[in-house]
Amino acid sequence: MTHSDTINWLMEADPAIRWQVMCDLLGASPRQWKREQARVATEGWGWRLLERRDPTTGMWGGGIYMPKWTSTTYTLLLLRAMGMPRDDSACRESAACILDRETRAYAKKMKRERASEVWEVLDLCLPGMYLGLLAYFDVQDEWHDERIESIVGHLLKQQMADGGWNCKQRSHNAHHSSLHTTISVLDGLADYAEFRGKKAAKRVAGPIARAHEFLLQHRLFKSDKTGEIIHPAFTKFSFPPRWHWDALRGLDHLRRMNTRDDRLQDAIDLVRSKQHPDGRWKLENHHSGKEFFKLEKLNQPSRWNTLRALRVLQWWETQ
Repeated sequence: MTHSDTINWLMEADPAIRWQVMCDLLGASPRQWKREQARVATEGWGWRLLERRDPTTGMWGGGIYMPKWTSTTYTLLLLRAMGMPRDDSACRESAACILDRETRAYAKKMKRERASEVWEVLDLCLPGMYLGLLAYFDVQDEWHDERIESIVGHLLKQQMADGGWNCKQRSHNAHHSSLHTTISVLDGLADYAEFRGKKAAKRVAGPIARAHEFLLQHRLFKSDKTGEIIHPAFTKFSFPPRWHWDALRGLDHLRRMNTRDDRLQDAIDLVRSKQHPDGRWKLENHHSGKEFFKLEKLNQPSRWNTLRALRVLQWWETQ
């Protein structure tokens, strides 16, 4: 297949794929790709997920974080990755529900009054995820942003000396950051920087840069001491990634932030090596758990992985 054949194959997909192809690979005008993006709320995967939302509670799956992967948090993360329009009222209401329920529930349980103290009981990946959802869906805090800003303050306070974050820092006194936790926090900070204004972007620029250096020191999937692959799963591309790290997810984040560095070459070569003769990439890994429906089949050509791999390579090759 030619590159054009691959693009045509992508454009035969769900609106969640099509608008990103138009925006990131074809250079369509904002008017064109935004019109296609709007369809995520009314057609295909996005619409199917919205239909599964409980309008009474504003939740999916009956919970905020559990069950995996049908909870409110993971459903909103998937909708965000699909490009659900930021002004979607149902998603905004549900994101606000996360903020309200988490702060009130834990504040009552801990007998704490300040929102900033609530996040201390949660694994760091959770407030990282919440921050991204709140920023992307433009939730306005009824407490004058105290709770949202307290998430940022907590995350920055918990950044480790090596530049990353680790969910086990609180419970196991970890001394080395986790790639899994770090990408959850980074994605949240990236959305905060992009959607909450220049002051917000300036506040987190330094911490984001330090975290990127942590990723680069590991070349996205290798030990910074031995150069060996840290874990085979880091070289297998999945979608949705859930809370998991892999090299393609890391590259796509760095592409978004336009962080270029020669130490990315190993990961770029890894992506290139996985392209099949038909021009596509397969779904190599699937994170088990309850789902509303499957997006793609394991070990079959993946439009999600193909889209992300192509835009990473296009970005890299235009430097």
